[in-house]
Amino acid sequence: MTDWRAVLSGFAVIVVLGLLGAVVPGIGQLIAGLVGGFVAGYLAGGGLARGLWHGLLAGAFGGILVGIALFVLFTVVGVALGPMEGVLGGLVGAGALAVAIAVALLAAVDSAIGGAIGGLVG
Repeated sequence: MTDWRAVLSGFAVIVVLGLLGAVVPGIGQLIAGLVGGFVAGYLAGGGLARGLWHGLLAGAFGGILVGIALFVLFTVVGVALGPMEGVLGGLVGAGALAVAIAVALLAAVDSAIGGAIGGLVG
């Protein structure tokens, strides 16, 4: 069973360190993902697989939320412009959501690695 407290704690660490790490693009985000995944895996405990799962969820959570926000934004802007633009805005938003989810899962690999290490330590 997923320990959502561990996932949300890891996600919070990723967000805070990601904002601080914005000064060093790439490296800052990598460290944020590793540390946040480690926190999620450590808090979840239970070994390698459980830590990896919780780290992956913590890393992917932010990207999925950004994708949902983009979907809503594009759809609302499209509806505000008229019915035809609403349909186009919804389609563009759905595309943005799909891309954001795919990128989130790929970017969450470092969090999963950190989570696996945290699960072993915890």
